[in-house]
Amino acid sequence: MSQKTEVLPSHRFTKSWPVDFRFMGSPTCDPIGYADGNLGNNGVTNLSSPARNGDSGGKVVERVENGVADTEQANEDSPYSGNVLLVENRPSVVDEDLDSAAAPLPSVSKSNIGHRWSDITSYGTKKKVQCWFQHPNGNWELGRVISTSGTESVISLPDGKVLKVNSDSLIPANPDILDGVDDLMQLSYLNEPSVLFNLQYRYKQDMIYTKAGPVLVAINPFKKVPLYGNDYIEAYKNKSIESPHVYAIADTAIREMTRDEVNQSIIISGESGAGKTETAKIAMQYLAVLGGGSGIEYEILKTNPILEAFGNAKTLRNDNSSRFGKLIEIHFSETGKISGAKIQTFLLEKSRVVQCAEGERSYHIFYQLCAGAPRALREKLNLKDVDEYKYLKQSNCYSITGVNDAEHFHIVKEALDIVHVSKEDQESVFAMLAAVLWLGNVSFTIIDNENHVEAVQDESLINVAKLIGCDAADLNLALSTRKMRVGSDNIVQKLTLSQAVETRDALAKSIYAGLFEWLVEQINKSLAVGKRLTGRSISILDIYGFESFDRNSFEQFCINYANERLQQHFNRHLFKLEQEEYIQDGIDWAKVDFDDNQDCLHLFEKKPLGLLSLLNEESTFPNGTDYTFANKLKQHLNSNPCFKGEREKAFTVSHFAGEVTYDTTGFLEKNRDLLHLDSIQLLSSCSCHLPKAFASNMLNQSEKPVVGPLHKAGGADSQKLSVATKFKGQLFQLMQRLESTTPHFIRCIKPNNFQSPGSYEQGLVLQQLRCCGVLEVVRISRSGYPTRMPHQKFAKRYGFLLLENAASQDSLSVSVAILHQFNILPEMYQVGYTKLFFRTGQIGILEDTRNRTLHGILRVQSCFRGHQACRHFKELQRGIATIQSFVRGDKTRKEYAVLLQRHRAAVIIQKQIKGMNAKKTFKNIRDASIVIQSGMHLGCILHLSLSIKSKAIYCFFEFSSNWSSEDPEMAQAS
Repeated sequence: MSQKTEVLPSHRFTKSWPVDFRFMGSPTCDPIGYADGNLGNNGVTNLSSPARNGDSGGKVVERVENGVADTEQANEDSPYSGNVLLVENRPSVVDEDLDSAAAPLPSVSKSNIGHRWSDITSYGTKKKVQCWFQHPNGNWELGRVISTSGTESVISLPDGKVLKVNSDSLIPANPDILDGVDDLMQLSYLNEPSVLFNLQYRYKQDMIYTKAGPVLVAINPFKKVPLYGNDYIEAYKNKSIESPHVYAIADTAIREMTRDEVNQSIIISGESGAGKTETAKIAMQYLAVLGGGSGIEYEILKTNPILEAFGNAKTLRNDNSSRFGKLIEIHFSETGKISGAKIQTFLLEKSRVVQCAEGERSYHIFYQLCAGAPRALREKLNLKDVDEYKYLKQSNCYSITGVNDAEHFHIVKEALDIVHVSKEDQESVFAMLAAVLWLGNVSFTIIDNENHVEAVQDESLINVAKLIGCDAADLNLALSTRKMRVGSDNIVQKLTLSQAVETRDALAKSIYAGLFEWLVEQINKSLAVGKRLTGRSISILDIYGFESFDRNSFEQFCINYANERLQQHFNRHLFKLEQEEYIQDGIDWAKVDFDDNQDCLHLFEKKPLGLLSLLNEESTFPNGTDYTFANKLKQHLNSNPCFKGEREKAFTVSHFAGEVTYDTTGFLEKNRDLLHLDSIQLLSSCSCHLPKAFASNMLNQSEKPVVGPLHKAGGADSQKLSVATKFKGQLFQLMQRLESTTPHFIRCIKPNNFQSPGSYEQGLVLQQLRCCGVLEVVRISRSGYPTRMPHQKFAKRYGFLLLENAASQDSLSVSVAILHQFNILPEMYQVGYTKLFFRTGQIGILEDTRNRTLHGILRVQSCFRGHQACRHFKELQRGIATIQSFVRGDKTRKEYAVLLQRHRAAVIIQKQIKGMNAKKTFKNIRDASIVIQSGMHLGCILHLSLSIKSKAIYCFFEFSSNWSSEDPEMAQAS
C-alpha cells in the first residue's frame, strides 16, 4: 500500500482557489508563476509516490502480453459498469519531462483504446518519462519508462513492480506542473487517463468545477463545499477570479445577452444523481442576485421548493431525483433587471404515484404532508401516518437520511404564500393530495361469478368522496362500472377486479398530474405579473438524465429519447455546426471525427417504422398488447444497427450513452394514458373547483372519440393524444426554443453510485465523459478557432483603432489591416469568406486594446467636456454675479431707504420720549423742590414762631419777675 504525502501545488497556476481559501476584503486570485520550475510546498495533499525515480528495486520483471484491454468493450454491458480505478502514488517530474511537455502533440493512433484520442502514439522511444499503463482489468496506473527495445518497453510502477509491455500500449502522461489544471485544454497530452487523473486531482481538493473548452464539467461532491455565497457572487461579477464555476457560466450568459441582444440558454445535463437540480438552483441564484431589485427574483427562487416537493422523489440512485423536466425562462428588462419568468415542464412520471420499487419513495410532498401537517389540517383531511397508505408503503421506504419532511412541508407552505397561492387554494391542494392517498386504500369486493366488483363502502371511499367534493355512490359507480355508447343506446358495463384497479389508479394519477399542471400554471401567473417582454431572456434547462436500471419501462424509454435529442443538440452546436462553418467559410481545417447519434434518433423518430410510430400504431389497436408490440418491433427493426430484439417482451437500444434493455410491460397502457369519460364526468361534477379544472383540461386535450369495441384494458369514451406523441411534440418545441438561443453547456458528473463524498470511481466517470462527448469538444476547441466574427462587425468594432483613415475601404480590407497593425500571428487566425476565425485568446488582445483606447478617448473627451463645462460655468457665474449685484444693489437701496425712514421715525419717537421723560423729570424735580421749599418755609415759620414764642415767654417771665417783685400774689398766680 502506498501512502499519501504532501504535493507540490502546481495546480495553483491555473487560477483555482485552494480548499482553505477565505475572503480577506476583495476576493482575488493569487496565481503563482514558476520561472525556474522550483515549486514551493503549500501544504496541499497529493497522491504522490515515494518511488520517484522508477527504481525497480530488484523486483522480477513480469511480461504482459497484448498490451491493454479494450475499455469500451469492458463497458458495453451497462453505462454504469466499469472498474474502479483510484490513481495513487504519482511520481514527480524530472527535467526531461518538462522538455517533453513542450513537444508537439503526437498524431492520432488507430488502436482500439483511443480511437477518440489524438495523444496516444507510441511512447516507448522516450526514456525515463511518465506514462499511463492499462492493466488487463481496465485499470490505469502511472508508471515510468526505464528502457525501450524495439516494440517493447520496461516500466516501473508505483508499487515497485517492473513490467515488460508493448510500447504501443503506453500512453503519455502530463508533467506534474499540469496537475489539476482548471481547463482540460491546457493539458499537453489529452487522453483518457490524464483527464481522469486531472478531474480526480481537483475533486480531492474540493475543486469540483473544471472547464472542457466551452463546456463546464461539474462533479457532484455529495457534500457542502465552500464555493458559494454573496462573496463569491461579487467576485465573479467583478471578474476578480476566473476559476471555472456555475457562476462564471451564468455571468457569461447574462453579459452576452446584454451585449449581443440574443437570448441565452444554460443546458444542464447528466445522469440521475449527478447534481443537475442543484446546479440549476446555483445558476438561478446568481442570476437573481445580478438581476435583482424588482422582487420577482425572490419568487423565482421560491419556486424550487414547490417543484421539488411535487416533482422529485427518492430513487435507488438519487435521494432527490427530478421525475420531470423543466425549462425556466427568466426575462430581463432593458436595465438588466429580472422582469418575470415562465416555467415549462415535461413528462411527469405519473406511474410513481401508484407504484414504487422497493427502496424508493413516491413524490416528496406526500411524506411532507403526512409529517408536517398541523393538527387542524390533519383532522380536516383525516390524515394518517405514511405506513397506512398502500401507495406509500409498498416500497417499505418512508424517510431519507438527513431530511426532515415536516420542516420541508413548512418551507413549501411559505413558498406557496410567496407565489400568491391563496390559503383556500392551498387547502384544496392538500385535499387533492390526501384524496390520492385515500384512493390507494380503496378496495373492491367481488359481487358475482363473472368477477365483477364494486368498491367497498369504507373509510377510504368516504374520505375520497368528501375530499374531492362528490357523492360516495357516484364515486363507487365511476370506479366499478363503465358507460359505453352502442348505436343510440347507452350500456353500463360492470368492471372486473383488474379493470377496477386500473380505473382507480388512472384516476389517482390523473388527479396528481392535473394538480401538478395547475400548480405550474399558478406559478407562471404569479411570475408574469408586471412582466414586459423585452426580447431578453436566459433559459435554464434542468431535465432528467440518462437512466438505465435492471428493469427499464416506458418512463426510461421517454427519458432516454429526450437525452438522445439533447445530445444531438449538443453535437450540432459543438461538433457539426462548428466544423460545417469552417468548411462553408473556406477555412483550412482537418475534420475531427466524433460519435454521432443520428442513427439512434432515426430509430426513434422514423416514420412509419420507428419506435414511436410503431408504439402509437399498436396503442390504437383494441387487441394490442405489450407482447404484440414487442414482436412488431422485432419484425420491423431487427435490421437497424441500434436495435436488438430480446427474449419475450424485451428489446435493447444502443443509445449514445450505452445500451439499455427495455421491458415492454405496461408500454401500451402508459402510452394510451386513458382516463375514461366516466371518471372525467365525475371530476367535473365535484363541488371542489380543482377537480373541475382538471376535468376541463382533460377534455381540452382529447383528440377524438373512440367508437367501437372496448380495448382489452377496459375501453374509453375519450382518447387523448398518446403520451409519446405529446412528449415528442413538447420535445420538438423545446428544441426549437433552444435553437433560437446561444447555448451554454454544463455537464454534471456522478463520481460514484453510492452518493459517498470523496469517492471517485474512474470507470463510472470515464463512461460519463464518453457518453457526453466532453473530450471531443476539447479536441475540437483546442485544434480549432473557437472565436469568430463577421467582417462587418469586426471592422465596425475595431476599425477606429487603425492609424490611417479606412472609411473608404471595404470591411474585409479594414479587418486585414487591423490584424496586420496589431501583429497577430498568421497561425493565430484565418480569414474566411464572411468571418474571421481566431484561436483561443486572440480576440481578447484586440478587446483589451479597444477597451484601453476607448478608455483613453473617454478620458480625453471627459477632460474636453469638463473644460467646456468649466468655461460655460464661469460665463454663467459671471453673468449670475452681475445680475446678483444689480439685484442686491437695488435690494440694498430699498432696504436702506426703509432703514432711513425707520431711523428718522425712531429719532422723532426718541425726541418725544426724551421730551416726555425730561418734562416728567423736570416736574418731579420741581415738585420735589416745592415740597422741600415748603418744608423749609414751614420750618422757618416754625422756627420764627418758636423764636417769637420763646421771646414772648421770656418777656413774660421777665415781666412776671418784675411784677412779682412788686406784687407777690400776682407772681404766685402766674
